[in-house]
Amino acid sequence: MKNASMRQLRVLVAVARHASVSRAAEELHLTPPAVSMQLKELETDIGLPLFDRIGRTVSLTMVGEHLLVYAQRILATLREADSAVARLRGLASGTLVIGMVSTAKYFLPRLLARFREEHPGVEMRLSLGNREALVRQLQGNEVDLAVMGRPPRELDTRAEPFAAHPHAVVAGAQHRLAQVEEIPPSALAGEGFIVREEGSGTRAAMEQFFREHSLRPPVVMEMGSNETIKQAVIANMGLSFLSLHTLGLELERDLLRVVPVDGLPLVRRWHIVNMRGRTLSPAAEAFRYFILERAEAFLAQLFPAEVLVSPSATSMGR
Repeated sequence: MKNASMRQLRVLVAVARHASVSRAAEELHLTPPAVSMQLKELETDIGLPLFDRIGRTVSLTMVGEHLLVYAQRILATLREADSAVARLRGLASGTLVIGMVSTAKYFLPRLLARFREEHPGVEMRLSLGNREALVRQLQGNEVDLAVMGRPPRELDTRAEPFAAHPHAVVAGAQHRLAQVEEIPPSALAGEGFIVREEGSGTRAAMEQFFREHSLRPPVVMEMGSNETIKQAVIANMGLSFLSLHTLGLELERDLLRVVPVDGLPLVRRWHIVNMRGRTLSPAAEAFRYFILERAEAFLAQLFPAEVLVSPSATSMGR
């Protein structure tokens, strides 16, 4: 595979991560045909198939799984070289790759815009996925920093909390539970829930709350998108357990309401995370300090008062 290019390796890693050519194309800012062409050229160079294709879904072959390990190592080494050069140049330029769980998209791009105003020479790339995907990216050194709720205990990371992250049960404005003053958790037992997918931090928070109160409400639907879940709840298809940082506009317009369940909101913490064994570039270190110093006040301003933590909220650490 002496003719393999860095672009082809990036395409391989992105398609493997998303199990989708179209989603990989979005991340890489390429067209799906361009991504398919890069994969075909790489497979031709190697002489063996790297992916099995079933409809629009792709999965790695055994050869692809082996090559992926080396591709991740090569790209990680290249990023380390870029960081080393950036340290010599100083913070005037450099590349910053940030991973974030999908819930963070409601505030992190705005913080990045403010950071970019102060550091216009820094090139930034965002990688979006659920918690499980983000853990894999940290482990593979595919991102410099990650913004997530529950840091991975299985990896040797530095995880620093920077803001409160409340979760609660939400209902459509016309739902009967949206009209009550307060209910015990047991009142949720017979209610249908629309939930996030396995591997999501929001799903893990919901399951922990249910376990603590010995609840097993029926799951009527599972979705991988907060936006789709919110629309289903607005349509009174069921309740959901969501981060309140996803709900500012819907609460303001009275499309959704927080169900006043005793013991909620459940408060976790947002964390900025990086691998301990990897030296951060000047750009990554500067963004880390930026988040730790400014993010909490920014979140307090961005979301309306009704999504702030109540005095009776239950706190959760790591």
